[in-house]
Amino acid sequence: MTTSTTINKGESPNGDRSSAAVLHQTILGSRRFSNYLWATVVSLGSTGFLLASISSYLKTNLLLVTDPTQLLFVPQGLVMGLYGSAGLFLALYLWLVISWDVGGGYNEFNQETGSVKIFRWGFPGKNRRVEIDCTTQDVQSVKVDIKEGLNPRRALYLRVKGRRDIPLTRVGQPLSLKELETQGAELARFLDVPLEGL
Repeated sequence: MTTSTTINKGESPNGDRSSAAVLHQTILGSRRFSNYLWATVVSLGSTGFLLASISSYLKTNLLLVTDPTQLLFVPQGLVMGLYGSAGLFLALYLWLVISWDVGGGYNEFNQETGSVKIFRWGFPGKNRRVEIDCTTQDVQSVKVDIKEGLNPRRALYLRVKGRRDIPLTRVGQPLSLKELETQGAELARFLDVPLEGL
């Protein structure tokens, strides 16, 4: 999800909105509801598998909903333990990505200073903070990229002189066409550049 906020520093008497000084867009990263849901489901499922495996080994029921003590540890209990362990590693990864807010950040377009700043959080390490800076004068256009099919892609890109296209929208869930058009048109109007791809 992208949230736009225009901060007005004063408008001209004819109502010209080009005097709005800053456009700030907050980008939702990995802290989406779907990621919380999947991390919770995987955590619960893998814990259940692991407890079933331990129950079959100890012949003591550790679960509330079923009795896995009737299972043979080899091979059923052992396989359930492997599934449970793999699931816990996946759940740990999902929770870490959520806590690090990978992909989250903001886009800031400042007409007063003539600057554009794109910021995203990455994985911990040398490149944890991903920052791209350029001037508004170098921006050539706002590009809308739409690809339908099994793996749909709907994204906004900033075309900047001497650089590759810079992605502006969130990774993962594609935006709706209406949302994409609205955001693209708002940004193109704010920067006074053409909107490509529609």
